[in-house]
Amino acid sequence: MAFWRRNTHIEKERHVKANARDYNDKFSYADNRIKTSKYNIFTFLPINLFEQFQRVANAYFLVLLILQVIPEISSLSWFTTIVPLVLVLVITAVKDATDDYFRHKSDQQVNNRQSQVLIRGSLQNEKWMNVRVGDIIRLENNQFVAADILLLCSSEPYGLCYIETAELDGETNLKVRQALTVTSDLKDITKLMDFDGEVICEPPNNKLDKFTGTLYWRDNKYPLDNEKMLLRGCVLRNTEWCFGMVIFAGLQTKLMQNCGRTTFKRTSIDKLMNTLVLWIFAFLICMGVILAIGNTIWVSWIGRNFQVFLPGEEFQSNAVFSGFLTFWSYIIILNTVVPISLYVSVEVLRLGHSYFINWDQKMFCRQTNTAAEARTTTLNEELGQVEFIFSDKTGTLTQNIMVFSKCSINGQTYGDVYNEFDEKVEITEKTACVDFSFNPLCDKAFKFYDGSLIEAIKLEDLAVQEFFRLLALCHTVMPEEKSEGHLVYLAQSPDEGALVTAARNFGFVFRARTPETITLCEMGRAVTYQLLAILDFNNVRKRMSVIVRNPQGQIKLYCKGADTIIFDRLDPSSEALMYTTSEHLNEFAGEGLRTLALAYKDLDEDDFEVWMKKLLFASTVIENREDQLAVLYEEIEQGLKLLGATAIEDKLQEGVPETIACLNLADIKIWVLTGDKLETAMNIGYSCNMLRDDMNEVFVISGHTLLEVQQQLRSAKEHILGLSRVSSVGDVEKTDMFADDSVFEEAIIAEYALVINGHSLAHALEPQLEHILLDLACLCKTVICCRVTPLQKAQVVELVKRHKRAVTLAIGDGANDVSMIKTAHIGVGISGQEGMQAVLASDYSFAQFRYLQRLLLVHGRWSYFRMCNFLCYFFYKNFAFTLVHFWYGFFCGFSAQTVYDQWFITLFNIVYTSLPVLAMGLFDQDVNDQNSLRYPSLYKPGQQNLLFNKRQFFLCTLQGMGTSFLLFFIPYGAFSVMVKEDGSHFSDQQTFAVTIATTLVIVVSVQIGLDKHYWTAVNHLFIWGSLTVYFAILFAMQSNGIFGIFPSNFPFVGTARNCLSEKSVWLVILLTTVVCVVPGLVVSFLRVDLFPTLTDKVRHLQQSRKKEGPQEQNLRRVRRTSSRRSAYAFSHQQGYGELITSGKNMKMSTVSSAGSPGRTPHSSTWIENMLKRKNEVSCTSDESGNRAKQTPKQQVRA
Repeated sequence: MAFWRRNTHIEKERHVKANARDYNDKFSYADNRIKTSKYNIFTFLPINLFEQFQRVANAYFLVLLILQVIPEISSLSWFTTIVPLVLVLVITAVKDATDDYFRHKSDQQVNNRQSQVLIRGSLQNEKWMNVRVGDIIRLENNQFVAADILLLCSSEPYGLCYIETAELDGETNLKVRQALTVTSDLKDITKLMDFDGEVICEPPNNKLDKFTGTLYWRDNKYPLDNEKMLLRGCVLRNTEWCFGMVIFAGLQTKLMQNCGRTTFKRTSIDKLMNTLVLWIFAFLICMGVILAIGNTIWVSWIGRNFQVFLPGEEFQSNAVFSGFLTFWSYIIILNTVVPISLYVSVEVLRLGHSYFINWDQKMFCRQTNTAAEARTTTLNEELGQVEFIFSDKTGTLTQNIMVFSKCSINGQTYGDVYNEFDEKVEITEKTACVDFSFNPLCDKAFKFYDGSLIEAIKLEDLAVQEFFRLLALCHTVMPEEKSEGHLVYLAQSPDEGALVTAARNFGFVFRARTPETITLCEMGRAVTYQLLAILDFNNVRKRMSVIVRNPQGQIKLYCKGADTIIFDRLDPSSEALMYTTSEHLNEFAGEGLRTLALAYKDLDEDDFEVWMKKLLFASTVIENREDQLAVLYEEIEQGLKLLGATAIEDKLQEGVPETIACLNLADIKIWVLTGDKLETAMNIGYSCNMLRDDMNEVFVISGHTLLEVQQQLRSAKEHILGLSRVSSVGDVEKTDMFADDSVFEEAIIAEYALVINGHSLAHALEPQLEHILLDLACLCKTVICCRVTPLQKAQVVELVKRHKRAVTLAIGDGANDVSMIKTAHIGVGISGQEGMQAVLASDYSFAQFRYLQRLLLVHGRWSYFRMCNFLCYFFYKNFAFTLVHFWYGFFCGFSAQTVYDQWFITLFNIVYTSLPVLAMGLFDQDVNDQNSLRYPSLYKPGQQNLLFNKRQFFLCTLQGMGTSFLLFFIPYGAFSVMVKEDGSHFSDQQTFAVTIATTLVIVVSVQIGLDKHYWTAVNHLFIWGSLTVYFAILFAMQSNGIFGIFPSNFPFVGTARNCLSEKSVWLVILLTTVVCVVPGLVVSFLRVDLFPTLTDKVRHLQQSRKKEGPQEQNLRRVRRTSSRRSAYAFSHQQGYGELITSGKNMKMSTVSSAGSPGRTPHSSTWIENMLKRKNEVSCTSDESGNRAKQTPKQQVRA
């Protein structure tokens, strides 16, 4: 735990003085060093051993080791326990140390980054870890921000700077920060050295979007908010330099406050094993007590009669004390019911399964040359039991790349490709692209496939030219021309960048802008427009407009926005075109494209002058400024003429819809947790087919208070359950009871989706509401949480972990996903465009989301299947092996005498049966990988924990006990009546022991052969090889030669040779083997024949198709059929219009609260109703304003 957390003083407010290290040091603020590792040199051994001894089995073996060093009770050498125990501890410790070494390496890399700090009048290079609170540091373009700093000044006018916050919220679009006016002039080192302002602010917290503080300087107070702060993890962009004052450092920065602690992850099978080991230990004690009581009775009644022949120690004459010692002796002898080799084998299997993931060529991404990587070896079987997936959106589901895909101009669609028969052709990588070589300023990366649009441009179609002129003028993009003709667009949202790039390629190139002008290159000719006004975008308007004067002196208004909003403001002359365009929009929306409508208006000079005066007046008022501006914008944006519509594809990663559909069929619930806006998240939900028009209801929870959120959650839950009244607090239990009875039926007949905002989620995660949230979310097919902080992502995962007995998996690609990746049972990192932080914190990593399907349905299912079969067989064979001693105890005077010799006990699990069971655990598969993907329902047994649970454990141990009973009593009965070929009796204990040992090895080898589903050469080699090795060692240890070398260790010369040369012994071995194996075989056949599982059916199908060769899975692209339109560039925030027109180049970004989008009606009735409204003469400007705020998109039930 970090040093600053040990401080008992709770910080209530922070005092930071600039350039005053001595003053700041007295508060003992954290330094800028970060630590994500778990151990150091001094703590590694105690902490790691503590973690390892959390495994009950390890503690159990330690106790056994202590018992084995007591000579009075030990029947076996202590060496047999200490070597494997130490081996397990060392192997695990080395693995943990290696993992932590890489975390240390990552920490050092970050801590040793260089930063320029103002110290003693000059800028000096300091390592990040040496930066202190109160220091003034200089950042340069493309540098990471070293700590949470207050922006003082920058190279840009008015103290502006631009940052990218991908590591905080996953968004790659630029955001703006602006320094206080009083500090924006501190651009000289001398002035900065003299700066002695004091900041009093909130204590460290994890709220990324909130900061409250005050700067005290020169007897004045200046309020500070989040727009003045640069947070650690941000990157400075398009700003030459800036200076800032460190407010929070190191582990107290908001980024690190949002990072969950590295926790020790254990699988559900590990936890079950802990319980089972306790059960076995209890069973062991019971057997020890029974045998100890037997010994006490035997010594009391019979044993004393032997004192003359077999004199013992004095203490052994006490029957009770003899029983006490016998109890501990039997605990040692019978401890092999849970051998230490089990844990060695489990670690080997997990390591092998991890290598299979690393070596899987079908999870290798050739574009980025990235292979899948299992970064942990302890969670593989957990991959086969996942029920909840929590996924980031940007960079995980999407590529965060917007592509101009199609458009509709003047009633004509462009973007589709047709063949010579006038049939639409699907666009593939082989489809020929349009040649843009006529345009020297085109973007070489831009691709478009419909040549008819180029023809229209070249034919100087006025509508097409006006369409692209609008796209080149109506935006807030900033151009950067690094060299002649090499243009780079700095867009606030990827959508805007895509539209301006499209206009650029079609001959309308946006070249430059000033506060008063916009310069285009139209078909090779430079044209400058006078920029008169920008009517900015916000979430209520859902549109933006620009008013420009062209070189001919005409004043034009260009507008783009949501189709419902634009259509509401069209001139009657555009009515016919509106019908046609609406049909095209429905087609675009059905393909999952994000749509915009474009319109323009010619303005009269005199009318514009009057309107401009009103605008200037409204811009200066203090009260209700936003409302007054909205009314004026509404006034001028009437009577528009429709130009057409655009369709942008927010490119999903390859195979995302198919992967989600496949995982849904496996009963895996996928929740999307994203920092993006509500509209963006919903739009991607529709693109991925997670949200569909045929869903019964999409609930949008967007309340701002606890009561609002509670009411929305309850009404949504009651709607699903069909309740007619609002439940009071006391009725919650009753409601939940009702839910339990009807969830299954509801899941079949209805589908619901839940979308919840970040501010609403903060209330919903309160203790009094979290149960309602969870109940509602689990009733819904799809859950999308948007505008969530990294900590909230972790809290949602923790909520499901805490209240649902389900395995959770979190997948993401950015630093903002690290917290949920660490919190979930399994963390998956995608090595994407947002750095490697998620990968470094993850348990598994690969390049694309689609590989998750193979990771879970193939590797996860196989790992779980193999581990379960391995455990069932291991417990079976060890109970069969060990309990023979229990039966033998009744015939040896309960003397703790072993049936087998000590070498067989030592080698049984290590040599004779280790390799076959490892081969089964590594290579066995019930169905192949193609069928695992083709039939996702095969995954369900893992979720339901069917293959290894307490019932399965009980059955396999019962089978083991039965086998041990037969192994002992069949030879015992046979030997009592059998004679050798020479007529003598089988009277010696060693012959009996060899017979039972040989039978045991053969029985367990036959059983593993019957249990296998998939034979390989390795399986054959290990099974037949193990039997061969057994006989070779058996004859070697009981040979004359080894007796001559070690007479005291190998005293039973020739026993095996004499015993196994008798035909009757082999008949006993055969009889025992058949009797032990046949009942299980019969039960297996009957079960498969009478009650076949889905796995049995698929196996049968697989075998019947074997001659046809491997069947590749035919996954066709899941096409979305939805009429919902995306309205506007939804990753866009409040626009930058004011900054552009003010001459400050850009404006501070303020996020407006998202409305509640819903599904847009797409029938002609909707258009007719809208036309009727437009024709009503009595509608006033107020009503128009209200209509603008209450679009059909907002009328979704919340």
